[in-house]
Amino acid sequence: MQVLVINSGSSSIKFQVIKMPSGKVLCSGLVERIGLDNARLVYKIAKKKHEKTTNIPDHKIGLKLVSSYLLDTEIGVISSTSEINAVGHRVVHGGSKFSKTVEVNAQVKEEIKELFDLAPLHNPANLEGILVAEEIFKEAKQVVVFDTAFHQTIPVEAYKYAIPNEFLDTHKIRLYGFHGTSHKYVTEQARTYLGNENSSKLISIHLGNGCSMTAVKNGKSIDHSLGFAPMNGLVMGTRCGDIDPSAVLYLINNLGYSAEEANNLLNKKSGMLGLTGFSDNRDIQAAADQGDQACQEALDMSTYRIKKHIGAYASALNGLNALIFTAGIGENSPETRSAACQKMDFLGIKIDEIKNKIRTDEIREIQAHDSKVKILVIPTNEEAEIAQQAYDLIS
Repeated sequence: MQVLVINSGSSSIKFQVIKMPSGKVLCSGLVERIGLDNARLVYKIAKKKHEKTTNIPDHKIGLKLVSSYLLDTEIGVISSTSEINAVGHRVVHGGSKFSKTVEVNAQVKEEIKELFDLAPLHNPANLEGILVAEEIFKEAKQVVVFDTAFHQTIPVEAYKYAIPNEFLDTHKIRLYGFHGTSHKYVTEQARTYLGNENSSKLISIHLGNGCSMTAVKNGKSIDHSLGFAPMNGLVMGTRCGDIDPSAVLYLINNLGYSAEEANNLLNKKSGMLGLTGFSDNRDIQAAADQGDQACQEALDMSTYRIKKHIGAYASALNGLNALIFTAGIGENSPETRSAACQKMDFLGIKIDEIKNKIRTDEIREIQAHDSKVKILVIPTNEEAEIAQQAYDLIS
């Protein structure tokens, strides 16, 4: 069986064609900076990389470009769309209706659409990926894996908000958690690498355009930094992270913002973009290195939030075996990892700056020799996890 995995994010599309059940990757790639003039497609096959920089205004154009590479007579991996047996999609928010992987039908698409307001940067892009894939890969089964599923094990004291019970009972307002596919994958990798007895208490730190942290006890999520929708917690590319609800009410009641305008401000114009004018961490780090004070301050704010959550989750876990850094920034920014681990020796966290600067695609340890806590960099592979779940469902 050949599975095409489409991970359609807020500003990117990751894709792989995976042969199951062997898990062999036939090709992989990334479309990034969607919506910007310098958008880029990277297509990898047989250890060769093909790159193209072009204007990709939206996800539909991006996905059609991906399909043209898959079908290319020289570098493609399929000669016909019928050779793809299943398309596995990542969908961020499953609300209270989806706690497991499902096959796409009209009702599933409608319910994903109903959740747009809860994940405005992701669910629309996720659904667009499904619709375009249905057009292109007409004979394939379309399968959805939800980011919220991994966090169904979070206990009531952590997922329930201190508002009248009717809002949970009737309207299902609670913490759902996100990036679950990534957190599940890297914590399983860590437990295999360290052994279960040395990995019962983990903190997974997913840092990309969207950011989140998860406390994982014995392989199960017990707390998470994102909540009802993927906007709170850490500072993100365009999302504000934690903010006093009173400030939101002030925007509406005193500054004349409509609810829609406030939502747009906090989701799409805040975070690193609002603080610096840049949403990409590479641009922010480069400017900070050149002395840009606003960019350096934003980076300090970001890593301060990470450190706060490490402390909170170490308390919730009653100890800590390892930190895991993953995703675009977590895997590729030694500056972020270093700053997040500074002055944490009280918790037994000490980073080795030389190890921290080494780049590799493998799992690596970057803690100092006398660190009581392991510090791991684990490349996430949501695509492998999605392919496995799609294969399991169809088989």
